[in-house]
Amino acid sequence: MDIFRKIINVAYPIRMRISKLTGMGIRIYKNKYNVPPKESFYSLKASLNTGEEINFDRYKNQKILIVNLASECGFTPQYAELEKLYKQDKNLVILGFPANNFGKQEPGNDTEINNFCKINYGVTFPVFKKNDVKGNLKQPVYQWLTDKDKNGWNTIGPQWNFYKYLIDQDGNLSKIFSSSVSPFQIF
Repeated sequence: MDIFRKIINVAYPIRMRISKLTGMGIRIYKNKYNVPPKESFYSLKASLNTGEEINFDRYKNQKILIVNLASECGFTPQYAELEKLYKQDKNLVILGFPANNFGKQEPGNDTEINNFCKINYGVTFPVFKKNDVKGNLKQPVYQWLTDKDKNGWNTIGPQWNFYKYLIDQDGNLSKIFSSSVSPFQIF
């Protein structure tokens, strides 16, 4: 492990503790009125970083946590937390979407990202092809997550790496969590 990753791994728990104590950086948005989506979440599909196309209807009746990922971010240790949640809760699916939209903190290609995830964090949850999660070229899953004409209520896109979107068992966008919210604080 290089010195950069060691620094991140040491600084991460301190950063998260400060956020938890002060509320700094913590933002949680809720679908307060349980507004259903106008377009079904289950109609979406995306390609894994191995090239396999996944239809999201396979995730019906499960909670789904969607996270935009980056391997060179101060929040990168959340990979370990996400993996632990994924293994603990069989009714929870975690879907990871690598993106280089914030601070150019995901410079790798799909093969490099896949290797990084497996070697450093033992990731077994689905990781999709690297793609944009904001802007005019954002991929379809993030178009759905950030368009109230599709998801029913939300227009908030990720503000940084490791933003988390929770889809309930019925396919409704339920909550959004900022990067400073640990995956362990969601459930």
